[in-house]
Amino acid sequence: MLNRYPLWKNLLILAVIAMAFVFAMPNLYAPDPAVQISGESSAMELDETVLNTATRALTEEGIVHFGETVTEKAALIRLSKVEDQLPAKRIIQRALGDRFVVALNMAPTTPDWLRSLGAGPMKLGLDLSGGVHFLMEVDTASAIAKRQESSIAEFKGKLREERIRYVSVDLSKEGVITAVFRSAEDRDSATAIFRKDFADLARETSDRDDGTFVVTATYTESAIREIENYAVSQNLTTLRNRVNELGVSEPIVQRQGRNRIVVELPGVQDTAEAKRVIGKTANLEFRLEAKPSELVTNKEQFDFRSEADQRRTGGAFLERQLIISGDHVSGAQSSFDPETNQPQVNINLDSAGGAKMHRSTRSNVGRRMGVLFIEYKTRLDRTINAAGEEVVTPRQLVEKKIISLATIQSALGVQFRITGLDNVAEASELALLLRSGALAAPMYFVEERTIGPSLGAENIRVGVLSVQIAFGIVLIFMLLYYKVFGIAANVALAANVVLLAACMSMLGATLTLPGIAGIVLTVGMAVDANVLIFSRIKEEVANGLPTQSAINAGYERAFTTILDANVTTLIVAVILYSIGTGPVKGFAVTLSLGILTSMFTAIMVSRMVINTIYGGRNVKKLWI
Repeated sequence: MLNRYPLWKNLLILAVIAMAFVFAMPNLYAPDPAVQISGESSAMELDETVLNTATRALTEEGIVHFGETVTEKAALIRLSKVEDQLPAKRIIQRALGDRFVVALNMAPTTPDWLRSLGAGPMKLGLDLSGGVHFLMEVDTASAIAKRQESSIAEFKGKLREERIRYVSVDLSKEGVITAVFRSAEDRDSATAIFRKDFADLARETSDRDDGTFVVTATYTESAIREIENYAVSQNLTTLRNRVNELGVSEPIVQRQGRNRIVVELPGVQDTAEAKRVIGKTANLEFRLEAKPSELVTNKEQFDFRSEADQRRTGGAFLERQLIISGDHVSGAQSSFDPETNQPQVNINLDSAGGAKMHRSTRSNVGRRMGVLFIEYKTRLDRTINAAGEEVVTPRQLVEKKIISLATIQSALGVQFRITGLDNVAEASELALLLRSGALAAPMYFVEERTIGPSLGAENIRVGVLSVQIAFGIVLIFMLLYYKVFGIAANVALAANVVLLAACMSMLGATLTLPGIAGIVLTVGMAVDANVLIFSRIKEEVANGLPTQSAINAGYERAFTTILDANVTTLIVAVILYSIGTGPVKGFAVTLSLGILTSMFTAIMVSRMVINTIYGGRNVKKLWI
């Protein structure tokens, strides 16, 4: 029978809409402004004392707060007003000191029964929640220079292993490696080493008038691009892990162009604080313990990271010469020592690091090797100026402390373990820091912006208002122009908005101000398919087709046109998402999802409503 869906199809459409409504509901519950407190490292545990200190400081300053919660890793204090977030953050930071990280956050108010179903509100972008935006440029030239110096050191090592004599091996300012030999045989042997072990270097040979023989080598363009990509990717990984480790809410760290990285920290309003968060990196150094007879100039004293070890030993002397650094660590996982059941970190080195470790440890069995943990921090010095205003001055610090000092039992290779860690949290943090590694190249801030929470709230208000106005105008137009069919189109439009919100929430997509613009555009486009269908139905009725046949023909024959129009728009949206950044991606996400949901609602949902009204009835005239 024409214009009648089977029962299962109606139930399926209603089930989809009902599920979408459930998953879109969390967006109706506005989050509370809050302040989040976490430790400087994951090994730090928070307790009620920390929370009480923070709440007492807020009470003394007259800031209303409620709903305080604390776990071992973080504490959350809800506030009554968004305007209180920045003052509350400064007050708590001053009360707790720099050992704790205080960040602005938005605490969800979603009911427990919705959260138990996995439903949650959409994430808000920087322009809606407020926060800090940084554009950082990676100094890839330093990474290339570092790789060139490393290649020279490895090349000299190979020459010594092969007993090939050389006059000099130097690196010019232009990045050209020049090796000088006294005989053509030595030069040819060196060229063979270049060809075998340094395939990414382009080589040339020449003879000098002074009787020496020269090999010059430079990195190929593809090798340079590979080094640059590695440096940016490594820095990207480091920044992501450092930001995530410090508990910043919904950070965005992504690559932009050839050598730039965008960092967006929603909820963080203090630029100096944000720089401290993203600038925190760590590394390891492996050194032999210095012998008592070692010259003072060849050894250095360090404290232990563990307070218990520090009290027991008072520190230890390590040789200044490194075995390897954390740059050679290719993998790290925390686990437990099967014999003692104590936490440990299993380390994997790259081939070069494994070779260096093996060479150093095979001739030093019985000696102790220290693992030095190096952390780069920024301390904030707070002073009061003559005007009575607080002045925050960042101060750079480098902390080097021993986390392990163990006896070398046998020659080590690419795999070994670090023990002597205090707890599981410290082992997990060390593994994370080693996986993220140090910055592969220096980075510089080329742009920074701060968006206040009040501006974010205003953006939300204006954005929601624009959606409401667009939605209302479309509803009125469709109802007045298409009458009963306009009711079907309006029901489909409402279902489309609910579906779009549910998809954004379920997929974890971030809603930005351009994303709201995409929703407004979707509202307008969503009824476009219905306009095509209804116009086709009018044409069929004018051509003398019976009403039921006209409805069926309108939906069937307009489908191809609707599909073509939406697919081409979807292709453009995908291209925008793939090549765009930031605001463009936000617009492309909502546009893409809106196209998909509008296809479903305009064709399936509106057809279900029309079938319910007209299906199976002897209708002489259509109200369209």
